[in-house]
Amino acid sequence: MEYTTLGRTGLTVSRICLGCMSYGTPQWRPWVLDEAAGRPFYQLALERGINFFDTSDMYSLGVSEEVTGRALRDMAVRDEIVIATKVFYPMSQRPNMGGLSRKHIVQACEASLRRLGIETIDLYQIHRFDAAVPMEETLAALDLLVHQGKVRYIGASSGYAWQLMRALSLSERHGWARFVSMQNHYNLLYREEEREMIPLCVAEGLGVIPWSPLARGFVARPRRETEARTSARSSNDPYADKLYAGNVDWAIVDNVERIATARGVTMAEVGLAWLLARPGVTAPIVGATRIEQLESSLRAIDLRLTPDEIAALDAPYTPKRVQF
Repeated sequence: MEYTTLGRTGLTVSRICLGCMSYGTPQWRPWVLDEAAGRPFYQLALERGINFFDTSDMYSLGVSEEVTGRALRDMAVRDEIVIATKVFYPMSQRPNMGGLSRKHIVQACEASLRRLGIETIDLYQIHRFDAAVPMEETLAALDLLVHQGKVRYIGASSGYAWQLMRALSLSERHGWARFVSMQNHYNLLYREEEREMIPLCVAEGLGVIPWSPLARGFVARPRRETEARTSARSSNDPYADKLYAGNVDWAIVDNVERIATARGVTMAEVGLAWLLARPGVTAPIVGATRIEQLESSLRAIDLRLTPDEIAALDAPYTPKRVQF
């Protein structure tokens, strides 16, 4: 495993982050693994050097945090690992159960701490920006959690570059805790973040931890298999349709398959190797519901693409509508 720091912080993280949305309860999404089926993934991740784990309160409506917390308490040395979770999406349709108000942020953080079974969240992220709440209120609430010792670092996830820059400016103006990372939508099939968001993160010292690094699996398997929707998730993932339906540069997927075949590696390894080499990227957040998927992601750390291979992957890309 390779390690780096998260942006300009001193926080050491593995270059692969295990995304824990896949572990919780299948009652939330049919492709989600229950606790017993999910525990081997945490074990393998730890054995292979992953120390960075990302979840959210809304994944399985809290069950993912419970499963993640129990697994890491049983298997990991707490001081060595980095636990990240997120707040924003509603946990129910009742009042004050979602969004980024001071009330919801504070109570959601305390609920996440209970579910995870820890005293402090290493990286607490806003899952999206909330246009209904003054940004000053959100940032002041996050700063409060840092000063209370409930949160060590704060991060953001998906939005416009102007929103992130405004948040950084407000934090500096008021002396509040500052975002140290951006968890955004970025992969071979969606590169719009390269226009403004990633250059901003590089300039301001934020770590980039992309979600959907394999484009919901579109980059990880040949076109014919993707279109057949052979996996449990691909056949039950309307969000993937929202992100990519009618909006895929299939020539990129074909080139990933060609390079993978020539190299004797999986397509997922090629897609992740490309992403790991991009400026500003700290650690892609990888999800896995089969052990071989996690094994493949781990092997990507050692794969170095040639300039010609990178050029072949880059060339077919066409601009996309903003999707997050």
